[in-house]
Amino acid sequence: MSTVPAKLDATDLALGRTWLAHERTLMAWVRTATSMISFAFTIYKFFQLENSSGRTGGPQGMFSPRDFAIFMVSIGLVSLFLATIEHRRELKQINAQMSTKRYSLAGVVAILVSIFGLAVLISTVLRL
Repeated sequence: MSTVPAKLDATDLALGRTWLAHERTLMAWVRTATSMISFAFTIYKFFQLENSSGRTGGPQGMFSPRDFAIFMVSIGLVSLFLATIEHRRELKQINAQMSTKRYSLAGVVAILVSIFGLAVLISTVLRL
């Protein structure tokens, strides 16, 4: 048994395209946040390895690699959080006009990436 209406009108099709555009936008934010989080963690771990091998001993810059990692992971998490809130708000308005309810897979991915980002942030703060 299909849940798709027998005949879709132009409004339903337009709302469907708008829904998918919002999904793509949130996925772009997820991709950006993931890049920031993984880049920050990689920089942190690279310099942690360098410091443990005793190769570096020069002067530190304005930020330590750990500070940089915490800052970048925080930016990634905050941007993803704000984008997810905006996404949910917009989809709630679209859902009110649609004939069938849809659920956001991009929202689920955003939650999973946020959990990953929080784990990275905690491990960086605790110096694990």
